[in-house]
Amino acid sequence: MKPVIHIVDDDKSYRTATARLLSAHGLKVETYESGDQFLAGLSACEPGCVLLDLQMPGQSGLQIQRRLCELAPLLPVVFLTGEGNIKASVEAMKAGAKDFLEKSSTTAALMEAIDRALIQHERQLAEHDRLEVQRALVAGLSPREAEVFRLLIRGRLNKQIAYTLGISERTVKVHRHQVMEKLGVRSLAEAVSIAANIGLIDQDTASPVG
Repeated sequence: MKPVIHIVDDDKSYRTATARLLSAHGLKVETYESGDQFLAGLSACEPGCVLLDLQMPGQSGLQIQRRLCELAPLLPVVFLTGEGNIKASVEAMKAGAKDFLEKSSTTAALMEAIDRALIQHERQLAEHDRLEVQRALVAGLSPREAEVFRLLIRGRLNKQIAYTLGISERTVKVHRHQVMEKLGVRSLAEAVSIAANIGLIDQDTASPVG
């Protein structure tokens, strides 16, 4: 799917000129005269980035950015402004904006900012997809396998797991093998890494022993 550059700006002349410029560079572009119009048609799963005007009638760029953090947290934002505003720039960057450019910036600077945002978005989407796969693998464990998994990733030995669950150590070994097979890992350290990635444990406190 080709990424879409969303231009959100109440200035029609700037919006049109920028859209033509980006289209001439082979980019797919959508334009919006307000943040509300943009949010109404937002697709959270669509790749791309947002060129967002800081000062607009109605909701400001910063308000739209805060909504984006809820609706499409992976979609990068590049703020555009007609006035240099250090305070707003700092606030925007803290909230996750990828870049902050004045509208008078060169074409090269704008294209570089878009390239950075698209590369970052591609990486974030890949990481998101990887985590979704890992969550699905863990969700596919049987109830007993899940119990063994939760104890394994906290560093419990087979005999400790057997005592805790009231089963034989041999049975624990069988479940442990099934867990590793279903998760597609070869070591306990890899299983611990998956658990940490999806938030089951703190990576810093995990103890892959046994």
